[in-house]
Amino acid sequence: MRKGFYKLSYDLHIHYPDTLPFRPESRVVALGLFDGMHLGHMEIMKRTIKLAKAAGLTPMVQTFTGLNKTDDGLLYTYRERCDLIASTGIHDVLVLSFEDVKDMAPELFFDDMLRIRAGAACVVAGDDYTFGAKGAGTPEFLKKLGKERDIGVKIVPELDLDGRRISTTRMRESLAEGDVAEVARLCGGRPYFYSGRVIKGKQEGRKMGFPTANLSVDKFCVRRGVYASRITIGHNTFYGVTNIGRRPTIENDAPTDVVETNIFDFDEDIYGVMIKVELLEFIRPEKSFSGREELIQNVEQNKAEAMKFFRDSGIEI
Repeated sequence: MRKGFYKLSYDLHIHYPDTLPFRPESRVVALGLFDGMHLGHMEIMKRTIKLAKAAGLTPMVQTFTGLNKTDDGLLYTYRERCDLIASTGIHDVLVLSFEDVKDMAPELFFDDMLRIRAGAACVVAGDDYTFGAKGAGTPEFLKKLGKERDIGVKIVPELDLDGRRISTTRMRESLAEGDVAEVARLCGGRPYFYSGRVIKGKQEGRKMGFPTANLSVDKFCVRRGVYASRITIGHNTFYGVTNIGRRPTIENDAPTDVVETNIFDFDEDIYGVMIKVELLEFIRPEKSFSGREELIQNVEQNKAEAMKFFRDSGIEI
């Protein structure tokens, strides 16, 4: 296989405040971090596209770098988030450094970043959106500023699933429990995934007969354990078993979590290649085994359970 790489799947124009072409009142701008890119976020983007099309304007998403609301990492890397935004049909993104704007008064943020630089004729936000220094700006204040400056403001109400709000927090809670099926429902069927360049490990899996493709975890870590997974390499799709964690049987003091995937019926050199690993079903939590023989037996059991899941799901391998 030629060593290509997993790249953004869609055309995207990424802008920064000092590189964005000055076009007053030319855009409809969706506001937020959009970390989870769940159904609620996608509804905001759908409304943005619809409003822009009706008015002959350009739909745009404003997002941030350097903003992490929790200590356990973002759900998606900046690269992944951009790809997910572009998948909605929006091809222009305004990226703001949170450090540069976090101390702005809400009025200044609205006037400088949105009205002048983004050229917003209308802005769209969720009903829990906050902006400006210490999050002082609320949706109601956003509507007030829009009315005073003759800029449209659309607030999108929350979406519920099974009587509970769809949110990034809910995604985090489900992922912490290993409930990747629930997260896929919150995201309209899209599985949670890790992507990155395959790194060289100690090749212990290959020595034991199950070579793995390893990725370092540089974002939120799901519940440690084993998952049935779907793997994208270039334009090709494969299936396998993915272990996420610290590999306690092999490494007692591993410093970081690793995404370790045994791809079924695949034994090619893909070190340095960009891949995408989607988590489809949780199989078991992370365990420490007495030795390599017990570990190998468990790997075979994991594979059997994953194959059953794929068969029951109608996935042919």
